Amino acid sequence: MLYKFYQAQADLLYPARQMARLGAGLARAMDIGDYTPRLLRQFGAACSLLAESALTHHRPDYGFSNSRLGNGIVGVTEEVAFDTPFGSLLRFKKDTDTVQPRVLVVAPMSGHFATLLRGTVSVLLPDHDVYITDWKNARDIPLSEGIFGFDEYVDHLIQFLEVMGEGSHMIAVCQPAVAGLAATAVMAEAGNRAQPRSLTLMAGPIDTRSNPTKVNELAKSRPIEWFEKNLIAKVPWRYPGAFRRVYPGFLQLSAFVSMNLDRHINAHMAQFRALACGDVVASEAHRKFYAEYGAVMDLPAEFYLETVKRVFQDHDLPLGRLTWHGQPVRPERIRRTALLTVEGERDDICAIGQTMAALDLCTGLRISQKRHHLQTGVGHYGVFSGSRWAREVYPKVRAMIAVTNQ
Repeated sequence: MLYKFYQAQADLLYPARQMARLGAGLARAMDIGDYTPRLLRQFGAACSLLAESALTHHRPDYGFSNSRLGNGIVGVTEEVAFDTPFGSLLRFKKDTDTVQPRVLVVAPMSGHFATLLRGTVSVLLPDHDVYITDWKNARDIPLSEGIFGFDEYVDHLIQFLEVMGEGSHMIAVCQPAVAGLAATAVMAEAGNRAQPRSLTLMAGPIDTRSNPTKVNELAKSRPIEWFEKNLIAKVPWRYPGAFRRVYPGFLQLSAFVSMNLDRHINAHMAQFRALACGDVVASEAHRKFYAEYGAVMDLPAEFYLETVKRVFQDHDLPLGRLTWHGQPVRPERIRRTALLTVEGERDDICAIGQTMAALDLCTGLRISQKRHHLQTGVGHYGVFSGSRWAREVYPKVRAMIAVTNQ
């Protein structure tokens, strides 16, 4: 019923949003600069906010057409190197013969598309041959394609690294830190030659018992049966993934917004003022951010429930109980992959100590193979996006890749 109610609401509001889009266009067409009546601009601003309030369920464009390379600029094209029903290994291929370290950016499957890491990729791109896990919206995946749980997520990382080939590096951002470490451990134990040369874990929940946040406490406040009963829905019949059980992206977005509700309300009030005053620069920045923020994807129910249970409730990885297809996952078997953990000082989603816990689990690595960076003055997203990521965090990541790529 949950998904049906959301879809019915979206359908009912569709005509109103279309009318609002028309009204906003008319207001812009009638804008004559300094002589435009204030009430007209306010009308146009209100129409724009309503028209742009709808969520979308399709991946936005990454938007990379070129990249800096040394002192020049080269073209960039998106190339699907490997594809499955649940995700693609997407390469940002540069128009050059220059050989650069191959890096797999592992994006979280947490209600948004991998394009949320556009800023992460843009900083990595000039110095590396970048690939990303381009996860697909579960509501577009037919039920006949089977299930996708934690084990299947790890399977994908192993397959992607094998396609990329020996000598690649992996950067897991946020939620997939656990899966990234598990995939590396499984590959190390099997002697898989494609195991990454370096693994960077950024703001990921390796051990949420350390300095628990409100997010961690919420995950433990209810039994897993409550999450399954109240947060899992079936995809409506009108979509390719009809009747697939999912954790809807609109629920995850609602949770994110509720954590900082005042900030989002203030942002929209500021957008109204910017539109009413004709501040094109400020209004366009807001529009771009919320266009990305409002592009949501549904998660397979199996993956969501297993992640809540294994990572946030039972703490399987730090307690040595994590398995992959019934096989124990042993981080201590990792010996060839250098490890870098990165945390944010003000991270209220994955607090200080939770990611760094990976260093203690990887007892098979020498001290010289382990590094940690605590980035001051940033919250969760500042670890992997924004100016601090580019100026202060990225040099640490680049150095780790460079020294292990020799």
